[in-house]
Amino acid sequence: MDRIRAVKDEDEQEKMRAASRINDACMEAAAAYLREGLTEKEVSDYITKLYRDAGCEGLSFGTIVSYGAHAADPHHEPDNTALKKGDCIVIDMGCRKDRYCSDMTRTFFCGEPEPEYAAIHDLVREANEKAEAMIRPGVRFCDIDRAAREHIEAGGYGPYFTHRLGHSIGLEDHEFGDVSSVNTDTVKAGMTFSVEPGVYLPGKFGVRVEDLVLVTEDGCEILNHVEKRWKTV
Repeated sequence: MDRIRAVKDEDEQEKMRAASRINDACMEAAAAYLREGLTEKEVSDYITKLYRDAGCEGLSFGTIVSYGAHAADPHHEPDNTALKKGDCIVIDMGCRKDRYCSDMTRTFFCGEPEPEYAAIHDLVREANEKAEAMIRPGVRFCDIDRAAREHIEAGGYGPYFTHRLGHSIGLEDHEFGDVSSVNTDTVKAGMTFSVEPGVYLPGKFGVRVEDLVLVTEDGCEILNHVEKRWKTV
């Protein structure tokens, strides 16, 4: 049953697109809301309100908003830390619409980033794009993971990419199958999964860039359209 659910029919695909369109709009609104002094929890609560106003049933998962050194923890839970100049801001968010999940991550900077941080963001974005460019039916999941991982390794940050590249998604935010170094299954048209490379420097900062993709007959459709290049708030 899990393998059957992994391939979405046309109705499911359209629901995934619709949920991602809402997620794009809410990410843009959340980015516009960011300002010095706002706490991680305040931004997370604002995102929940955006989803509610958009008619969503709820969250795909607990929203991640992490500033500065907190961003080095991929699963940080928002707290009362206030945003300050020089912080990076990782927002990982998703909603449920018509029962189907969305998921996306973008990383922003409060003020101009340090050169190293900007370079790492570029490296992570490039890894995301390299992986997405090779997605098509017949490609192995482990090879997609390798494409992103080798790019980050070539940039000198391999040890700091500490998780798999992605996970399947649909009715649940994490479904059967993943994009990892140990998954030798091949991609099939109709599958939906995340592509989310990251670099995490303990005690300093972190970057993650994540899209959802829908596999087509000859490639993939990227379901998220929020700008991936780094921007300041």
